[in-house]
Amino acid sequence: MTRADFIARFGGVFEHSPFIAERAYDACGNEVPRTADGLHAAMAAQFRTASAEEQLGVLRAHPDLAGRLAIAGELTEDSRKEQAGAGLDRLSAAEHARFTALNAAYVEKFGFPFIIAVKGLTKDDILSAFETRIENSREQEFETAKAQVERIALLRLGALLPGDGDA
Repeated sequence: MTRADFIARFGGVFEHSPFIAERAYDACGNEVPRTADGLHAAMAAQFRTASAEEQLGVLRAHPDLAGRLAIAGELTEDSRKEQAGAGLDRLSAAEHARFTALNAAYVEKFGFPFIIAVKGLTKDDILSAFETRIENSREQEFETAKAQVERIALLRLGALLPGDGDA
């Protein structure tokens, strides 16, 4: 697979952050892993060694859950499917208002959106996590959000390649 083909296929695994795929390809050369788990390890290594500013950029590239991009139909296809799978596209007015208030408070406190791998979770699970994690320190939440980004990437790779991909 050429570098351009690789980036075209995997550049969106880390939301709107193709530099992760670029660096993983460059680091692996002709030995690009062919399984979800192997490729995830290569890409996660690049995410972990990125600067704090770059990592923050990856976090900020994620949309708010049930936020304005979802309402406007402007989510990436992966994000749309993930949020719909958790029922976030079918919120009542009161639930939507709660998500909106939590999104605003979270971004104000931490400087990036609330990120959680929603696969297998319900909207109530997500709200509970939201309400718990908003009490974290910025350092705790930065680490938690990065771990969630890596989990989302693994799930996305699992949909594209053979391997576990569902850690």
